[in-house]
Amino acid sequence: MNRRSVLAAATASAMTGAVAGCLGVGEPEPGRLDLTVRNDGADPVDVDVVVQSDDGTTHEEASERIDPGVARAFDVAVGTADRHEVAVTGADWEGRLAWDAGVCARYDGTVAVDGENVAVAGECVDPR
Repeated sequence: MNRRSVLAAATASAMTGAVAGCLGVGEPEPGRLDLTVRNDGADPVDVDVVVQSDDGTTHEEASERIDPGVARAFDVAVGTADRHEVAVTGADWEGRLAWDAGVCARYDGTVAVDGENVAVAGECVDPR
């Protein structure tokens, strides 16, 4: 066996061990939320984003000021099962989305704010 083959085998072995150690053998990857909050209005908006599991675990809590014509992305890891909900709130409005991480590995959601109007859309883009 030449030196390159030995190095390639050692690297592959180390990578396999590292990946197995991170995820655990046979464990599903955590669910993910890809959220976009968009300001379609003429004035800046202050938003609060909270992502929680049904058991009350908070996975994300953030506050942002979003300028007109700007969108903010939030990428949140959640558990591998159970219902999860994201609430995006402003001073006098609210948008909510919910999904089951046991059925949907990656959920894509959008909350768009335009003055007094709130539009909410979401879909499972990676079913389990």
